[in-house]
Amino acid sequence: MLYCIIVSMNTPDPLVLTDTPEADSTNDDSRPRGGRALEIRNALQEEIEGGKLPPGAPLDERALAQRFAVSRTPVREALQQLAARDLVRIAPRQGVSVARLTISQVRAIMESIGELEALAAKLAARRVDDHLRQQLDLAIDRCQEAAVQGGSAEYALANHFFHETVYAGCRNPYLAELIRNARRQIQRYRIRDFHSKSQISKSLKEHLQVARAIQDGDEALAMQAMLLHVPTGSTGFSEFLARMPMSFFEIDAGDA
Repeated sequence: MLYCIIVSMNTPDPLVLTDTPEADSTNDDSRPRGGRALEIRNALQEEIEGGKLPPGAPLDERALAQRFAVSRTPVREALQQLAARDLVRIAPRQGVSVARLTISQVRAIMESIGELEALAAKLAARRVDDHLRQQLDLAIDRCQEAAVQGGSAEYALANHFFHETVYAGCRNPYLAELIRNARRQIQRYRIRDFHSKSQISKSLKEHLQVARAIQDGDEALAMQAMLLHVPTGSTGFSEFLARMPMSFFEIDAGDA
């Protein structure tokens, strides 16, 4: 039996391909398989993190191969890469599905994000300068414009810009990347944020409090304001759970 090992130039993970007839029979794309696997992975990751593919959604290799007009081999590789990122679950005899987290895991991740973001706000207040003050004003203006003239999608983008402004202002790239990685894990559970005017109004008010504290160089207030902004407390987390279908969560004895 003949095996072929291809190392993609676009991803650090070596991809092992088998010699199944199906692997070569339907792929007319001239690009390297590793490149196709990367494209498929990126597309599926965006759909998972954006909520188009919700937690627990089944992922069928054959259907995905038809959708992307490739053989099942690059699809399988893409799913394996997503599984390595804990975005996909591959279970023997059960198939492949978007990974679900337990309620306890979601709480733990959100709690960690809250503490890390609070630290970022504290450091930003400590290191604030005129440039950061201007960037925060710009971020608040974007949030206000989205709140008045846009919808949930527009405000979500403005919210992202605000938090990225704080990350940049903390001047700690390692901390910023820790927060981004944690947010990627939880993003598929935040798809119902900003779906009402009251949610957007609350978020905007909290952004203003965080921004003003940072601009004033008040480390303690900036840290506290950011902690209150993330729904990790009992009331905030309960409200968050109330917006989530229970089918999104993995069953855990500790959550019962």
